Formats: sequence, C-alpha cells, structure tokens
Amino acid sequence: MRLSAQEEYGLRCLVQVAMRDRVGESAQIPSIAAAEGMSPEYVGKLMRVLRQGGLLVSTRGATGGYRLARPGDEITLMQIIEVLDGPLFADSFCNSHSGGSSQNLSCVHSPAACSIRFLWRWVGTALDKVLTQITLADLVAGPGSVSTAIHQVPSPLTREIAP
Repeated sequence: MRLSAQEEYGLRCLVQVAMRDRVGESAQIPSIAAAEGMSPEYVGKLMRVLRQGGLLVSTRGATGGYRLARPGDEITLMQIIEVLDGPLFADSFCNSHSGGSSQNLSCVHSPAACSIRFLWRWVGTALDKVLTQITLADLVAGPGSVSTAIHQVPSPLTREIAP
C-alpha cells in the first residue's frame, strides 16, 4: 500500500491541530510547519484542503489559527483520506486501467467475470472498514489506542465481499 505525500503530511498536520485542540488552543501554520519539518507554504496548502473538506475551521487574526471542525473522536481516518486524496478504490479505477483502445474506455473484462476488480474491491472494503474504525482522537492518544481500535474491527478474512 502506498499513501500519497498529501495524505501522509495532511494527516500529520491534523494530528498537530488535534493535539492543540485538546488543550483549547488553535494551531498556526508556522508552528505546525516547525513541528513536522515542512514548509509553511505546503502546510498552508494542506490546511486549505482540510478546511474546504470540512475537517477544520479557521479564525483570522493574531490569536487565530486552525481548530477541528468537530471532536477528534468523530473524525475517522477514512474521512481524512477521502478529503485529502479521494477514495482508496473507486469503481472508476477500472475505467482508467481498462486495457481497451484509446477510443474504447470500457474494460475488456465484464465486471462480473473480473477477478482483479473483485480483488481490489475486497482490499478496498477491508481498508475502508479499518480506516472507518480509527479516529483522529485514537492517533493523538497513541499507538495503544490505535491498536485497540484495530482489534475491534471484524477481520475482513472472515467475511466474503460480493463480486
């Protein structure tokens, strides 16, 4: 699995905001950039994406900054990933890897007979289940909280995903 830089760094920025939010403080771009070793310009871009995605609210002024739009235990990793980069696997994926000619964008395989589509849908569903179970608050609380959340997810290996 490969996450984009935008997903990784956006998540790190959100964790910084959530840590400050827990103690009633706003987070400013320069302090997030310094804590995460990123440029203020890049942090600003990520914060804009997260704000437009409804995960952050911003306040202007000397005492302003960014805060979570809702409590960290109501923001799942799945929501964060979708805001930063879209769904991990969308049915449209097969259209961009169709194997057809440039004039024919439909897949050369029928959806019902494509084992590859079935595999990616299953993997995507399994990841969705895990990422929906883990919240921003879990990340802020530390590895123990993330581990607990992961262990509460029913194993995707015991359930079959319909093709």
